[in-house]
Amino acid sequence: MQQAQAVKKKKKKLRRYYDYSLLFTIIFLTVFGLIMIYSSSSYNAQIDGKAPSYYMTRQMYIAIGGFAGMLFISKWDYHWFAKFAPLAIVVSYISMILVNFTPLGIARNGKKRWLGYGSLTIQPAEIVKITLILVLAVMITNMGKKINEWRSWGIVSITFLPLALMVMMNNLSSGIIICGIAIVMMFVANKRKWPFVLFIVSVAAVILFAPTVAIALEEAGILQEYQLRRIMVWKNPEAYPTDGGYQVLQGLYAIGSGGLLGKGLGQSIQKLSFLPEPQNDMIFAIICEELGLFGAMMVIFLFMFMIYRFMRIANSAPDIFGSFLVIGVLAHIAIQVILNIAVVTNVIPNTGITLPFISYGGTSILFLMAEMGIVLSVSNGITLES
Repeated sequence: MQQAQAVKKKKKKLRRYYDYSLLFTIIFLTVFGLIMIYSSSSYNAQIDGKAPSYYMTRQMYIAIGGFAGMLFISKWDYHWFAKFAPLAIVVSYISMILVNFTPLGIARNGKKRWLGYGSLTIQPAEIVKITLILVLAVMITNMGKKINEWRSWGIVSITFLPLALMVMMNNLSSGIIICGIAIVMMFVANKRKWPFVLFIVSVAAVILFAPTVAIALEEAGILQEYQLRRIMVWKNPEAYPTDGGYQVLQGLYAIGSGGLLGKGLGQSIQKLSFLPEPQNDMIFAIICEELGLFGAMMVIFLFMFMIYRFMRIANSAPDIFGSFLVIGVLAHIAIQVILNIAVVTNVIPNTGITLPFISYGGTSILFLMAEMGIVLSVSNGITLES
């Protein structure tokens, strides 16, 4: 009898897992984002002589292409991505050098962040984010226990710090996200935790004395004038009602006027030329105004559920490389969501951070889908008994 049971156990087939809960969450957030982009941008699109669905349609086409790419990537063996790590780091450096130090960099609103021609442009900072996740996951895996040594920290810093600094030259928000991703991944990989605690305390102190620190950094040439102005606006937006404080105040008006259940989808007042480009980084304010506190909490809950699925996949991944790929994506999404909501609610200075899957931005949604494909690929590497 026992032998028969043993034979049955051996005959059990292993089947590959695929996280459909995460997949459906991605679909819901993307579709919801398209609805909110249409709601928040239709008025301004018509003012500019475009069709009401102009921004939504552009985002939809890119999202569909990105979604197809995500499904394709999710069926690859994620170990194969490690082969692209050297190429990814080279492409990242070349693209950042081109955008910052050559005429090929395209400036919009005084900031050189794009490469391309005409309407076909790409933000190299998004390439750097996914490169960081991939390359750092490879480095942590290859270093093993040596990742706890200071020498390994130095190698990681030499590899990525120049990239982060080049990104920060014209895109402080993306630079902060890149540094945040690296810190989270290194924190998880290291046994030595006190340097990270010290760093968090230092950041908290800098935020507490932000105006004084910002003025000193601006005088030293580290911060640009527009970055200093954002910090001063953050501390006292009412003092700059026609400058940087205007967007902050209009965003807060939108949030406050939404109440518990909101004014109704499409009924926002602040999107009627009061809140500049509401379909971009301030779209969460429109969600609060139209769908109220209830809608805003549902969006936050969905992101929390997504992060929970990331944690489950990372814990169940077949190896360390897979775990750290997912941890990197988790860090990216969590940091960007937290910073976007913090900016909209004026908890931190306005840094132009978009809300993942919801804000308008072709490059952003394209690379987010690629990251989701990597996570689903790791989930597909998990085997279960059937």
